[in-house]
Amino acid sequence: MPRATTRYVCNSCGYVSAKSLGRCPTCQAWNSFEEEVASTVTAGKGGYGGIKGGKLTPLSAVGRREEPRLPSGIPEFDRVLGGGLVAGGVTLIGGEPGIGKSTLLLQVADLMARQGSSVLYVAGEESLEQIRLRADRLGVQGEIELTRDTRAEAIAALMEAHRPALCIVDSIQTVTQVDSAGVAGGVSQVRDATALITRAAKETGTATVLVGHVTKDGNVAGPKVMEHIVDTTVFLESVGSFRLLRSVKNRFGQAGELGVFEMQGSGLVAVENPSAAFLAERPVGVPGSVVAATQDGHRPMLLEVQALAARTPYPNPRRVVVGLDPRRVDVVLAVLERRLNLTLGNLDIYVNLAGGLKVPDPGLDLAVALAVYSAVVGKALPANVAVFGEVGLAGEVRTVQGAIRRAEEARRAGYTRLVVPPGLDGQAGGARSVEEALGVVWQGAGRAESRAGA
Repeated sequence: MPRATTRYVCNSCGYVSAKSLGRCPTCQAWNSFEEEVASTVTAGKGGYGGIKGGKLTPLSAVGRREEPRLPSGIPEFDRVLGGGLVAGGVTLIGGEPGIGKSTLLLQVADLMARQGSSVLYVAGEESLEQIRLRADRLGVQGEIELTRDTRAEAIAALMEAHRPALCIVDSIQTVTQVDSAGVAGGVSQVRDATALITRAAKETGTATVLVGHVTKDGNVAGPKVMEHIVDTTVFLESVGSFRLLRSVKNRFGQAGELGVFEMQGSGLVAVENPSAAFLAERPVGVPGSVVAATQDGHRPMLLEVQALAARTPYPNPRRVVVGLDPRRVDVVLAVLERRLNLTLGNLDIYVNLAGGLKVPDPGLDLAVALAVYSAVVGKALPANVAVFGEVGLAGEVRTVQGAIRRAEEARRAGYTRLVVPPGLDGQAGGARSVEEALGVVWQGAGRAESRAGA
């Protein structure tokens, strides 16, 4: 007979302990442990728990099947998912409260309903009247079936009876399972409810989207096993007036895709040209401003790297970095001082990635180097220059991932002079070192001008 054991699970991160703890050692959450009864199966003469192994199937005997895609009506949303919603696939979307998760999904539900697809919307957070008010504000005209029943068994039964093309559960933390211990939103409830709804989605072929709360650290609340159960996990982030939809897991497509939206009165509107949107307010002819071709996930974008140098009144100069990796910026500053003899010891250096984005991309190194140099010598870069490349400790410029796509994005945006790593076919602006990059940007500039800036 299986032996029942008691364990305690953190409802914030899923950490398991033999006893209840006041504070979780992993996520540092207070009073987050819930008691859970687990069974231990012991092996006997008749196998493990009396169960024998099943039939084995050779890989060569398994047929190939392409999962059918359901277009949501929002191309930017479909691109992040790898081409659209998958019939029978389960997608988990997380994000901070009020960021626009429910708004985006109601827009998707409306567009799919207008296309003739049946849509089931499980409202666990709001009343039906509140959803109607949002629908009126967004101009929803599609016929969407609503329910306030948040029992996992009831949701699965509705999926079995009506077989909708799309089922939206807002949110999974409000769903309960009858046979599961704990309260709604707890570890056991969230895990078991997710597993039951996922099984129903697979059996009925219903594309299912689960809305998940996030913790103070930005992770989806509940055990990590919930993210392992679902097929796709995406996060909606806020960057100024923009919303970024980022794919972090996708069993049916490529993870790392990024979609850019803007919150307007009519809801979330896809940004067709993110590069132009992030560079719309860039000052032209100002020292310290450089256009960098970066890649966030698998999407190339043009962003502005800004630098400012000012004499410091303090014994130790300040180094303030926003949106970039501070350690990489420190490396670039050291290269400028050592390889180009640029004196920075008496200057406060401020480096900023304009627009509010946080991009840990090594390809921004060269842009940081040119921005700092431009700010120190007080000379602006030409308006038609875009750069990318990783800077090594010897001052060399190294190639980066997605170099061809970055260059194509820069040319498409109208930047005719590219300062890039050497070796790219058709790129005349290849630079083997930071010093050569200065010469490419300012024809005739080189070490002499670098030392003059010191």
